[in-house]
Amino acid sequence: MKKSIQKFAALVAAFTMTFPACSFADDGAAPEPANAPAAEASAQTGGTEAPAPGPVTLSTITSNTIVTPTDSKPAFEMLERIESIVYGSKREGGLLNRLNDVERTIFGRELPGSLTERQTALIDFLERGTDTQPSVLFKLSVAEWGVEQEIHPTWPLIRRIDVMEGILEGTVQGGPLVSRLERLLMKLLPEGIYATQFELPKETIVKGVLLNTLTVRNVKVDDVIILALSEQIMVGDMLVAPKGSRVLAHITKVKPPRSFGRPSEIEMQIDSVEVLGPSMVSVNIGDAAKKAMEADSAMIGAAGASLAGAVLLGPVGLAGGFLIRGSDRQLKEGTLFYAQTSDAAQVSAYQVPTQITPLTKPGGPAPQGTHSMPSY
Repeated sequence: MKKSIQKFAALVAAFTMTFPACSFADDGAAPEPANAPAAEASAQTGGTEAPAPGPVTLSTITSNTIVTPTDSKPAFEMLERIESIVYGSKREGGLLNRLNDVERTIFGRELPGSLTERQTALIDFLERGTDTQPSVLFKLSVAEWGVEQEIHPTWPLIRRIDVMEGILEGTVQGGPLVSRLERLLMKLLPEGIYATQFELPKETIVKGVLLNTLTVRNVKVDDVIILALSEQIMVGDMLVAPKGSRVLAHITKVKPPRSFGRPSEIEMQIDSVEVLGPSMVSVNIGDAAKKAMEADSAMIGAAGASLAGAVLLGPVGLAGGFLIRGSDRQLKEGTLFYAQTSDAAQVSAYQVPTQITPLTKPGGPAPQGTHSMPSY
């Protein structure tokens, strides 16, 4: 691990020699923000790191994927992971040529080191960050949230940066992805974006909306289903997961319609929510989730509307499970699910500075997390 961190710092230093205006350099004396010093945050949490993402496979009904193998996986799997983040899918060709291409896309140049060292450093740079600098994906997600109030984690890095340039500059610019991102960040949040270690409370409410209609014809057991977070998870001034973050579930049972009018069944378990970092936090179904749905139903009903599409049919013997009965078109795109975090979790959060606090829209519906604090 120590060697990997040293290699990561060396590669970033080599990059910043070419693009000195970028702020990803880790020179041992990175500036500390007044609102969330990295060293202070680490001391407050005992230096505990956010949980690492767990392994996930591709759903058969969606092009979205989270590829998170461990560093012990074969080189081609590590490279596919990097390509999925940057391009949205793996590329064809030899490993070295593909690695050279992705480095040129990100940095504008090829970097030194062995195949494994370069790939590990790229994963650290894109997903994990360092003690003083959050990952590229962390920074990009905060920037997207600041502009659009939601993020697009199912899009590849190149598309996310293209869209951000279109919004902030009116046109898509050329050049290495990281230099383009840093230019955007300087325009949006010139004081910098920093991560603060934060304990997300147990029973924080998670609301996920289906991105695809589920039927007995297009799902099978063990398919991974990706939902989108319908409201940001924010506790106080700590942004933990913006709207649009991925909520992961998987199919545990599928039964087609049967004789004598017996309905079809789809059994689904909601597993985790992807928070800033990025990292995964386990979720399940419990009293807090049920109460949140009931409260939302009552509030919306009082306004003369209904909570259309909400599904909370309770556990089916598995933590976080739902049993859906009916026609094979019953569970449609846009269906809302309620869950809650299983335990308290250490996460990397963004402490929202006062100048953009109004973007959290305090006059609107209460964001997730604000009414999920456990009662004592």
